[in-house]
Amino acid sequence: MQGVSGVNEILAILFAAIAIIGAVSAHIQHDRFNKIIAVGIIFGGIIPFIVDRGYLDIAILVSLIIPITTIIILQVCRKEKRDDA
Repeated sequence: MQGVSGVNEILAILFAAIAIIGAVSAHIQHDRFNKIIAVGIIFGGIIPFIVDRGYLDIAILVSLIIPITTIIILQVCRKEKRDDA
C-alpha cells in the first residue's frame, strides 16, 4: 500500500499548506473582512486533520459552526454609511 500512503502524505502537505496560506493571509491583510475570510481558510485546512484523527462528529460540528459564525461576524463588522441629513 505504498501508493495510498504517498497520496495521504501529499494530501496532508496540501491541507497544511492551505492552513499556512490562510494564516499568512490573515497576518498580511489590513481589511477586517479579508482577515475573517482568511481565518475561514485556515479552518478549511485544519478540518481534514480532524477527520484523519477519526473525530468525525467534531469535524461535522466545526464545519457547521464556522460558516455560520463567519457570516454573523461579517454582518456585524460591515461598514454602514449613515445619512445624518
